[in-house]
Amino acid sequence: MSDAARQTFLGALRAAEQSETPFRHWTLRHMLPDTLCAEVRALPFAPPAIEDTQGRRETHNGTRIFCGAANQARFPACATLATTFQDPEVVTALQDRCNATLAGGFLRIEYCLDTDGFWLEPHTDIGAKLFTMLIYLSAEPGSENWGTDILAADGTLTARAKAWPNSGLIFIPGEDTWHGFTKRPITGVRRTMIVNYVRPEWRSRHELAFPAQPVCAA
Repeated sequence: MSDAARQTFLGALRAAEQSETPFRHWTLRHMLPDTLCAEVRALPFAPPAIEDTQGRRETHNGTRIFCGAANQARFPACATLATTFQDPEVVTALQDRCNATLAGGFLRIEYCLDTDGFWLEPHTDIGAKLFTMLIYLSAEPGSENWGTDILAADGTLTARAKAWPNSGLIFIPGEDTWHGFTKRPITGVRRTMIVNYVRPEWRSRHELAFPAQPVCAA
């Protein structure tokens, strides 16, 4: 599965659509093999029972799900995702396509299960994150409307990523990369995989896919 996942993602990256407004970002389709998407949806994780995120995921850190060593050992889908995005060929392709420096950083993959009432305040991801990619995995009717809000610096909604199953969004965090999720009806579970490459000083090492192994380019 790892080779199929790598080749599928590289094909999606080559076909990615680049936009410049309000900041440079890329939208992708058919990012992972359908069988891998199905395996991820079947993972035995329940959405956390939370009343309000207060607009930030870290409000409920204890309920967050990562493709760290423990979940990779338990679930082949988590191991495949980690292996795919740690692969030097994938890292090189992302660096070249996005004009980013990722080698020397560390891979962090979070699996988010959001339900009705969820929202995220506008933020930029600047700081310790070198790269942000969202992979949308929900397949319920209407889930294409659950994509990330792409915002201008003044908070104006410029675009909303279409959250078609197995589609996604990439951007390189910067001072202008404002995004969030305005509260809207979620009839089911909003399933999103967030892939980051982070700087070596990232403190929460348990969140990293390979905490002792930085990524490298091919």
